[in-house]
Amino acid sequence: MSKKRVLITGGNKGIGLAVSRAMLELGHEIIVIARDFSDFPLGGLPDVTEIECDLSKLETLPALVKEVGEVDILINNAGYMQPKYTYDNYPVEAREHIMNVDLYAPVELINLFSEAMKKKKYGRIVNTASIAGQIGHPDVWYGIAKAGLINATKIYAKLLGADGITVNCVAPSPTETDMQKDNSEERKKEFKKTVVSGRFAQAEEVAKAIVWLATDCPEYITGICLDINNCSYPR
Repeated sequence: MSKKRVLITGGNKGIGLAVSRAMLELGHEIIVIARDFSDFPLGGLPDVTEIECDLSKLETLPALVKEVGEVDILINNAGYMQPKYTYDNYPVEAREHIMNVDLYAPVELINLFSEAMKKKKYGRIVNTASIAGQIGHPDVWYGIAKAGLINATKIYAKLLGADGITVNCVAPSPTETDMQKDNSEERKKEFKKTVVSGRFAQAEEVAKAIVWLATDCPEYITGICLDINNCSYPR
């Protein structure tokens, strides 16, 4: 595959960092979007561009896209959950923030970056959803956002497919990343009982699936949600 320009939101840690590493190893140029690069191990390397951006500020996204320029591959990976809130005690500001980052920003980035992709008749878009969007989740707005992202994947695959653009997503179950620090030990222990291997996914395992969808995946595969859950939600 020829060298591609790859934009990865949240590519500074966790699953996103694993994707960043893999894309570099394949010889691609990466543009990483994150709020903080203080612990970013790839900073300063050739073919790595760092852009600080708070994706919750949707009004800044057109300027971000203009700064980045055209990309061949868009990885909408940034996202987070807020398990400290319950469905009946979820502040409006917290709800709006998580919906902006986990759903509205990815959709808007698809809208903006796909314009140049359509002109080239080529593009790969991969969204990081979650099993939380399939089975329900105690963090109600996290689950709602991820369910919306799965549906948005299917919608945009239909809208953009005739222009040579594939749109797919992955739905991992809990993964060994910094996000788990917000989960209680009891919840983590209970989840591990539901998977056949008795462990969380590794970020690199999820990244391999994302990279495949963004690179070697046949064009005929589009609009899918690739489950990565170790039989905790077989379907």
